[in-house]
Amino acid sequence: MSWRVWRVGAAVALSLFLTACASVQSRPADGPVDEAEAYLRAWAANDLTAMKRAVAGPPANFDEQHQRFRDGLRIISSRFELGRVERDGESATARFRAVHMLRGLGEWELEGTLPFVRREGRWRVRWSPAVLHPEAREGDRFSRTRTWLERAQLLDAHGKPLTHIGEVITIGVDPSRVRNRADVTAVLQTQLEVDPVRVEKLLNAAGPAERIVPVIDVRPERYQLVRPALAPVPGIFFRKKLARLSPSEGFASHTLGRVGEVTAELLSQLGPLYLPGDIVGLSGLERAFEPQLAGTPSGEVVLTRASGETAVLFRFEGKPGTPLTTTLRPELQTAAEAALDGVAQPAALVAVDSESGAVLAIASRPLSQPLHRALTGRYPPGSTFKVVTSEALLAKGMDVNAPAACPPTVAVQGKTFRNFEDESLGDITLRGAFAHSCNTAFVLLSASLGAEALGEAARRFGFNVEYQPGLPTSGGTFPAPRDAVELAAAAIGQGRVLATPLHLASVAAAAESGKWRAPYLVTDLDDGPSASLEDGTRGALHVLMRAVVTQGTGRAAASVPELSGKTGTAEFGTLPPLPTHAWFIGFRNGIAFAVLVEGGGVGGRVAAPIAARFAAAL
Repeated sequence: MSWRVWRVGAAVALSLFLTACASVQSRPADGPVDEAEAYLRAWAANDLTAMKRAVAGPPANFDEQHQRFRDGLRIISSRFELGRVERDGESATARFRAVHMLRGLGEWELEGTLPFVRREGRWRVRWSPAVLHPEAREGDRFSRTRTWLERAQLLDAHGKPLTHIGEVITIGVDPSRVRNRADVTAVLQTQLEVDPVRVEKLLNAAGPAERIVPVIDVRPERYQLVRPALAPVPGIFFRKKLARLSPSEGFASHTLGRVGEVTAELLSQLGPLYLPGDIVGLSGLERAFEPQLAGTPSGEVVLTRASGETAVLFRFEGKPGTPLTTTLRPELQTAAEAALDGVAQPAALVAVDSESGAVLAIASRPLSQPLHRALTGRYPPGSTFKVVTSEALLAKGMDVNAPAACPPTVAVQGKTFRNFEDESLGDITLRGAFAHSCNTAFVLLSASLGAEALGEAARRFGFNVEYQPGLPTSGGTFPAPRDAVELAAAAIGQGRVLATPLHLASVAAAAESGKWRAPYLVTDLDDGPSASLEDGTRGALHVLMRAVVTQGTGRAAASVPELSGKTGTAEFGTLPPLPTHAWFIGFRNGIAFAVLVEGGGVGGRVAAPIAARFAAAL
């Protein structure tokens, strides 16, 4: 009899099934078809008791041999197909196909036989180790090897690697040596900005056998700075290791993500190709594109004879990971990081290519918090939304020099809307109202505009449009105003209107190019949704946004040639006086961007200088 073994591609979703696939001629009426099906069904369920009952004279170590077979190969499930059953007098042979799922390697498929003998009118399996595998003999052991191939790189927009292998120091806690948890959490917070709640969760989750609990990895230069404060605290430990590093500490850290030992939670999500101890993407693009970057492991199924001789029964040909090309430009990312240096509050900066929507730089602060504000933080856009409202007004035929009124307050159905610091500009133009961000002017203008027209303009700028840039994002939402008060609030970017910094960068890009394009971080995702602005509005928006910088609320950025933009001071919360987020969105020479300082105050005073630092670096 000749045997052949082959491989079927690794499957993640497994099902246990039994299919009798023999033809009528292969199912003799007096052959052990039913018995073979029952035995394979019990094997698939790992029901050793039922299997042993079906065996003629089972060996004393029957259970042990099966368990060694499963444990040695780390089999997590098996399924079988019954093939031809042939009888020869009081004996018979049933062919079958087995597919064993090996944890961490994939599916191993082979052909086997079940020999039967008829005794006292009943068919029973004549079992030997050859049932497990045709080449197995008494005393043989099954084992496997496993190796991951090199992890693929994250590449920048120029096709160059964004990461490299370098030394880091893991800073963690040995629970058995901690004298005072409060001292440990306090010093980690002051020196490394590690959230004390997170440290407590890590320590509480540590099992009794865990001597060390890793908390954070730092580069050698930072380790030298913090070691004098950390080393004297009982329970804190340090350990060197090699890790995948970005060009500099904090460089696009939320976006690129980090790589480390797989967690129990991720292990259940990643599926059967992964094992405890594997190095995987834990966050950012490293996590989102883990299967692509990691590839698949290689390995061998090995049979070892009692004599020590070994034979390779099967090889898993692993696949190397495939590089992921991002749209990030390192020089712009560095400029974005530098622009946020020294900002004490949580902040974000996103830059996109105005023509394509490619994300060129994206940064979130603080680095110690996992929240990627630039992508998932949802905030009222405040007066930056006046770009959208103005496009709707221009689309209905309004000119930038058309008259507008800017009183100190406006009442809408009993709700009073005010200008920042109760400013009153009197009779001005649309250009003046936009440049000086007059709320009351836009509230008055929105009444003639109507909710439908404003909603259509919002959709032209991508609000209420789903898109996938490569990492999860919330985009922009513009709920339909339910009454005149909500319409007035929406026109100035308040009420229920929300947007991420990424989305507002795409709004600025649409204002420059005349077409909104869904922003994307990965080059393969460049075919997202898009929408054109109304004819004739692009040039007028350029005039309005340039006026903000030259004569309006964005004068803090006036030193940057050709910069156009819009400030925003967005109220949030419920208790007066309401705190505000500081915004600036703008564009210069084909690059559009958004700056947010969470709870930062006035956009023109706080966000505009940050925008100027970034734009000047372009």
